[in-house]
Amino acid sequence: MDVKAAPNGVATIEDRILRITGYYGYYPGYSSQKSTSRSSVTRCKPGANCPSSHSGISRQLSPLSVTEDSSAPILELQNRGSSGVCGHRVERQNRSADDGTQTHSENNSQENRIKAHCLSCTSMVLKAIWGLLIILSVSSSWVGTTQIVKITYKNFYCPFFMTWFSTNWNIMFFPVYYSGHLATAQEKQSPMKKFRECSRIFGEDGLTLKLFLKRTAPFSILWTLTNYLYLLALKKLTATDVSALFCCNKAFVFLLSWIVLKDRFMGVRIVAAIMAITGIVMMAYADNFHADSIIGVAFAVGSASTSALYKVLFKMFLGSANFGEAAHFVSTLGFFNLIFISFTPVILYFTKVEHWSSFAALPWGCLCGMAGLWLAFNILVNVGVVLTYPILISIGTVLSVPGNAAVDLLKQEVIFNVVRLAATIIICIGFLLMLLPEEWDEITLKFINSLKEKKSEEHVDDVTDPSVHLRGRSRANGTVSIPLA
Repeated sequence: MDVKAAPNGVATIEDRILRITGYYGYYPGYSSQKSTSRSSVTRCKPGANCPSSHSGISRQLSPLSVTEDSSAPILELQNRGSSGVCGHRVERQNRSADDGTQTHSENNSQENRIKAHCLSCTSMVLKAIWGLLIILSVSSSWVGTTQIVKITYKNFYCPFFMTWFSTNWNIMFFPVYYSGHLATAQEKQSPMKKFRECSRIFGEDGLTLKLFLKRTAPFSILWTLTNYLYLLALKKLTATDVSALFCCNKAFVFLLSWIVLKDRFMGVRIVAAIMAITGIVMMAYADNFHADSIIGVAFAVGSASTSALYKVLFKMFLGSANFGEAAHFVSTLGFFNLIFISFTPVILYFTKVEHWSSFAALPWGCLCGMAGLWLAFNILVNVGVVLTYPILISIGTVLSVPGNAAVDLLKQEVIFNVVRLAATIIICIGFLLMLLPEEWDEITLKFINSLKEKKSEEHVDDVTDPSVHLRGRSRANGTVSIPLA
């Protein structure tokens, strides 16, 4: 069948379709060439010689070389496609690598945050544990000191000698500190080097003879007066009353700091000071203003006053001190007491104001126990500031009041009437009010505002949750409803 070519060079309908559809293997006369090639292919039996067939096939297939130009776009597209796929694969690999790096860095940062949080929590827990131990140690050492003094008074009453003897034990404060330094520090220093380092509390030049006399003398006198008046008060009053009255020193420290150091005025501390004074008056009234009771209250209040003056002057002239400097200073007070105040008990002995038969008759066990517990109390107060929160040291001091009360009740040495109990409670509350920080009002307001914000957020969540549920149900039904307020 002969096929006539159309004017546009397209022979058949098949050629037209192929041309319109854009078949890449198309060329003019494609359909006629395909039919011719099909008709020229002859089938040969097996074993027969068909020489013409190969030549025919080659002759018929030779025109297909024309399609090389038309098949070039296919190869190019295939190359482009393969290169595009490879490019996408590489890009995906790069993206996956970047995502993996970012995920790894985020995981590392999250792990670091978790570790930091765990470390902070661990440090807080350790501080709380140390604080609990310090509170118990401070209160028990102070209660033990007070009760041993009361026991010693039954057979031996020499309050100044007892004060002088216990103050001499302060010399061991710095050796105890240096022993702790050798046990805990990584870079250990010689005793002289550490002593010179800690002597900077007296100035850049360290401890000189002039500074030793100028700075140590007033503080040594105040230290001796504080302890001596405390021991005198224990002769007139019970251990519970004396320890409660001594807690008033916190109020006196505030008043002196406000007057002398020009510290910030705080109304709550003024209230605490008034409560302390009220407790003092009520304590004197508890025994119907008996002579011994009034004298004992005066001794206890005097001890609290000299203790407050000691603290204020220390802050004024020496400022704040670390543990090593405090150990150095207290040991220096012990040396000053041994060198310059030793003549006082000698004078009292020969004047028979404080006399004893022989040194063998002295209650050395009670004296050493009292001095050891007093030294332990001073060490714990300074160590506690380093290991835990300073406020816990003050709480340990005020807990000595119920501790002494429990011991006095067991010994049946005190009868708590309403006035004495109320006075003790008022003094302790005033002491605790003194422990409030200066920004306590701002902290309280922030805490109240945070509670209000949390309540408002919870209220908003409670209101929005049912509305969201209602809108979801109405939208599922094809309508939108707005809940009424």
